Amino acid sequence: MVSLSKNMKTKKAVLVTGGAGFIGSHLCERLLKKGYYVICVDNFNDFYDPEIKEQNISDLLGCADFTLIRGDILDVDLLKKIHSGKHKKLKYDLSSPVTVIHLAAMAGVRPSLVSPTKYVDVDIKGTVNLLEMARQFEVEKFIFGSSSSVYGINQEVPFSEEQETDKQVSPYATAKKAAEQYCRTYNHLYEVPIAALRFFTVYGPRQRPEMAIHKFARLMSQGKPIPMYGDGTSERDYTYVDDVIDGIVAAVKADYDFEIINLGNSETVKLRELIELLGQKMGIEPKIDQQPEQPGDVPITYADISQAREVLGYEPKISIGEGLQRFVNWYRAHHRQEPS
Repeated sequence: MVSLSKNMKTKKAVLVTGGAGFIGSHLCERLLKKGYYVICVDNFNDFYDPEIKEQNISDLLGCADFTLIRGDILDVDLLKKIHSGKHKKLKYDLSSPVTVIHLAAMAGVRPSLVSPTKYVDVDIKGTVNLLEMARQFEVEKFIFGSSSSVYGINQEVPFSEEQETDKQVSPYATAKKAAEQYCRTYNHLYEVPIAALRFFTVYGPRQRPEMAIHKFARLMSQGKPIPMYGDGTSERDYTYVDDVIDGIVAAVKADYDFEIINLGNSETVKLRELIELLGQKMGIEPKIDQQPEQPGDVPITYADISQAREVLGYEPKISIGEGLQRFVNWYRAHHRQEPS
């Protein structure tokens, strides 16, 4: 271990699972800027090209306060080494992480329809493994990255945390709901302070390549048609990644026992309008390939963020127009594909 710098005795360690992913890499950057020691755990699986994750965190690898541990949240022995401060890669003489931010998951609604058991293994069992570590090592705070998909088909909008959530329509959504329930149980039994943050359609630079905005931009740049499922009237609450990171960091600092909190933009955009607006930002007239509605999709997501305002002081700042322009600027800087 390297020797402690003058201020290291007061530096707090934060464990971020899935820290090389889209949201996770942005979060690691922000936490480092805030003065935390960040332990990033990621298994770099092949759900999409692992090289994308490598690029996401490439600028962080030289930072003295950042440790990357390549591993899986299903590996209990690994988790014990990290939480006990005994993993060989940990750089400082620190005890277990004081905060765990759990973002690692099998992502995607549609892939969960094909391989539902993977979502049970990772999204439920992996979460319970981490909750067990939080209990055993007395973690001060546990923050779980949940999803707006837990609301399922819900006619009562905007979606409030007080609403019943027992009508999920995909294995992904059901796994997230089950993980939330385990969080509630661990809080009740073992008094682990927990915040379950329900993310609403997060987008921005580094967005996963299969997600709608990134996929649409790629197809437009290649001169290919955009698959539009349904008639284009489905609505989503698109939330820019910086706003979501604001909410997560606020949850690190806030005081609570157990909270479920929506993190959204609290505005909706129809699918057809999103495609048109993205085309304007790209300077390309989109070609639409209308297709049938997909199983697992919901007609609307729309966040009531009054709870986030009250508990976290959360206030989204980036409009869909500005957010799409920022995404397009990033996309053009990182993708130099020629139209096919």
